[in-house]
Amino acid sequence: MKNYSVDKIRNVVLLGHGSSGKTSLTVALLLATKVTSRLGRVEDGNTVSDFDKEEIARGFSIGTSVVPVEWNSHKFNFIDTPGYVDFEGDMLSAIRVAGGAVIMLDASSGVEVGAEKAWRLTEAKMPKIIFINKMDKENINYEQIIADLKEKFGKRIAPFCVPTATGVEFKGFINAVDMVGREFNGKECVDIPVPKGFDDQIAAMREILTEAVAESDEALMEKFFEGEEFTEKEFSEGLRNGVVAGDIVPVICGSVTQGIGIHTLMNVIIKYFPVPTEVGGGLNKGVHPDTGEEVTRKLSVDEPFSAYVFKTISDAFVGKISLFKVLSGSAKKDMEVLNANKDAKEKFASVFYLRGKEQIATDAVIAGDIGATAKLQNTETGDTLCDRDKPVKYKSAPVPKPELYMSIEPKAKGDEEKISSAMAKLKDEDPSFNLVRNRETKQTLLVGQGSMQVAVLTSKLKTNFGVDVVLGAPKVSYRETIKGTATVQGKHKKQSGGAGQYGDVHIKFEPCYDKEFVFAEEIFGGSVPKQYIPAVEKGLLEAIESGVLAGCPVVNIKATLLDGSYHDVDSSEMAFKIAAHLAFKKGMEEAKPVLLEPIMKIEIFIPESYMGDIMGDMNRRRGRVLGMESEGYFQKVIAEAPQAEMFSYATDLRSMTQARGFFRMEVDRYEEVPPHISEKVVEAIRLEKEKA
Repeated sequence: MKNYSVDKIRNVVLLGHGSSGKTSLTVALLLATKVTSRLGRVEDGNTVSDFDKEEIARGFSIGTSVVPVEWNSHKFNFIDTPGYVDFEGDMLSAIRVAGGAVIMLDASSGVEVGAEKAWRLTEAKMPKIIFINKMDKENINYEQIIADLKEKFGKRIAPFCVPTATGVEFKGFINAVDMVGREFNGKECVDIPVPKGFDDQIAAMREILTEAVAESDEALMEKFFEGEEFTEKEFSEGLRNGVVAGDIVPVICGSVTQGIGIHTLMNVIIKYFPVPTEVGGGLNKGVHPDTGEEVTRKLSVDEPFSAYVFKTISDAFVGKISLFKVLSGSAKKDMEVLNANKDAKEKFASVFYLRGKEQIATDAVIAGDIGATAKLQNTETGDTLCDRDKPVKYKSAPVPKPELYMSIEPKAKGDEEKISSAMAKLKDEDPSFNLVRNRETKQTLLVGQGSMQVAVLTSKLKTNFGVDVVLGAPKVSYRETIKGTATVQGKHKKQSGGAGQYGDVHIKFEPCYDKEFVFAEEIFGGSVPKQYIPAVEKGLLEAIESGVLAGCPVVNIKATLLDGSYHDVDSSEMAFKIAAHLAFKKGMEEAKPVLLEPIMKIEIFIPESYMGDIMGDMNRRRGRVLGMESEGYFQKVIAEAPQAEMFSYATDLRSMTQARGFFRMEVDRYEEVPPHISEKVVEAIRLEKEKA
C-alpha cells in the first residue's frame, strides 16, 4: 500500500445500531475495490474487520478495527466500531481520530437507538453521512424513514437519493445531486440515465438540498430569496461547506450485500468530507507534559512527530498492537519516541497499516494517516507518542464511567492473581471497565458498562487466559451507629501467677453526626494515668472497625473517657486497650445500635416519554425523586436510592428505555436501614459468617 498525500486521505468512523451493516459495509468496500474477491458474511465469521474469536462466535463487533481502502487515487481509513451500547468507549475513541462519520441504518428497522446514540456522540458539528442500508428487504417505506430522520435530527437531513424501487425490487437509485442513476445489473452497479416518472420526487429532493445550500452562506441565502438559481459550482460548494460544517447531513441509500450505493458513498466522502488538514483548522492543540503550557502542532509532515493512540489490540502471536493517528510529522521504523503520558521512551520496531488483522508493511505513516506498531512497552489507549525533544500531550477521548457492579471470583482456588493479570491485559484493549477490591466486604468487583461487556470479558478470561470465574451480586458496605446514649464500665482483670493484667475504664458513648469518630477525656485526679489514655483511644479505634449488629464499621459516635482505675503493678497499655474493647461492646448494645446503608445520588438521563416508568421504578427501589430538568435531548431526573437497590440499574434502565437512557451515580451519605430490612440483612450476614 503506497503512501498518500494528506489531501487524498479520509478518516471515516462507521457508527450505528447493531446489525445495521457496518461490518458488512467494510466487506462490500473491499469487494468493490477488488481487495477481496468474495463477500464475507458476519454470520459466517469470515469478515475482515470482525476477526476476534468473541466477535466470530457472537456474530457482532465488540472492538474497533480499521479497514483501509484505496479507490480513485484516494485512501479511506474506515474505522468499524461496535454497535452494542456496552462498547461505547470504543466508539468515542474512534470518533476522536475521525474526520467524519457514516451512520448506518437498517431500512427495515428505521431510526434505532444505536443511530440516535451515534448522532449524539458526533453532535459537535462533526460531518456526517447517513447510509440507509438493506433497501432490498420487504416492506420498506423510504419516505417515512426520511420523515423520521427529519423529526429526530432536524432540518440538517438532506436526502441525496431517490430509490427507483424498494423491497425485493430495489436495484438502484437516482442521485438527485449529480442527476445520474445507479443500478445493479446482476454483477455490479453501473451508471444509467435518469429513469422517467421520478420528476416530482427529484424536484422535491432538489428543493430540500437547495434550501440547505442557501443556509450555508449569506450571499447564497440572499440569492435564494431573490428567486435566482444557483450555478452548479455554487450548488456543489455550498453543499460541501454545509457538510464540512455539520449543517448538512447527506442521506444516501443502498444495499451493501448487493454492492448498491458503495461507489456513491465513497464519491460523497471524497467530495464532501474534510481532508485531515481541514479538521480543527489543521491544528492539533495539546499541552507540554511538564509545564502544562499549551502546545500547537500543525497537521503537516514538516512538523515534529506526534500521534494519538486510539486503540490497543492484544494479538496472541504478535503481542500488543497499538493503533494510532499521526497528528504531525511521520512515524518511521526504528524511530525512538516519547510517551508523553507515561514519561517513558518507546521505539517503533516497525510501523504498518492494519486491515482487520492483516499487517501491511510501510516505511512511514505520515501526518493525517492511521497506522499501527507492535510491542510498545508502556503505551496504552489514550496515550500521546511524540518527538522526545519537542514533547506534546493531547487530550484523551472520554471514557464512559462503568456503573454495573458484579462480584468476581475464580472457580479454582489460587487463581485470584491470574484474574488480575488477565484483566490488566484486557483493559489495554478496553479501558471502559474496572476491576476493584472492596476492602470492607473482601470482594473483588468487576465494574462494567453492561451485561454484554461483562459476558464478553468473562468469556475472554476463560478462552484466552484459562481462568474460569463465578459472578455474583456485590455486598453492600453497611455501617453501624447508635441512636442513644450509654455510660458503661469496661474492666479487664486477669491474674495467673506472675504479673497480672488490670485496666478499668468508664466511658460515655453518644451519637456524633458531623464526624465519624470523636474521642474525649474528662479524667480528674489521675484515676487513669495519662500514659494509658492513648491506649484507651487506640482500643476504641480498633473496636469501631466491627460493630455489634453485623460486624460492620461503626461511624458517627463520640466516646468520652470519664473515669477508671489502675494498678501500680498490673496495669499496662494492653490491659487498657482490652478494657476499652469491653466498654465499647457493652456501650454499643445499650445505646440503641442501628444499621446504616449507603444512599446513592443518581442523575438519570432519559427521553421524556419514559418519565413515568422511571419514577415508578425509583419508588420500587425505596428511592426518592428530588427534581427534574431539561438537558439537551433528555430530561434529567435527580434522585436518590439505597445502594443495595442499584447494583443492576445499568441493565434495568436499558431495558426500561430500550437503551436510550443512561445515568451517573455516586455515594452521597449513609442512612438508617428500615427495621424490617435491617433484621434480614443482619441475619444474612450472620449466616454467611457461620458458613465461612
